[in-house]
Amino acid sequence: MAFSAFLTDISGENGVSPDRLSAALRITKSELAATAGLSRDALSRKSRHGNVSTQARLREMSEIINRVIPWAGSQLAAYAWYCSQPLPSLADVTAEELVRQGRAELVRDYLNRIAQGGFA
Repeated sequence: MAFSAFLTDISGENGVSPDRLSAALRITKSELAATAGLSRDALSRKSRHGNVSTQARLREMSEIINRVIPWAGSQLAAYAWYCSQPLPSLADVTAEELVRQGRAELVRDYLNRIAQGGFA
């Protein structure tokens, strides 16, 4: 799957589909909730999938993974980077940790610096 198709493939009628995203990343919805910093209920109850805060967190996570796919080579490799790569200029925390803390903008800024040829 081309990286440009990733966001389209995980989107549903109410935004990011937790079912599609977890399937694309080959993780359970419980793992997805933990990775995104959401409660299990946020993803286990269909009535909460479209919640503004749930969608914001899933969108942040998805957009970051989407940005990394060209560098990582695949969506699974991009997800592995998201979960495990310490970011040197951000106190060696991972993108996952920052998104869980509600600080995705720091990861986006980091990726913008790298894309423009800056240092990590």
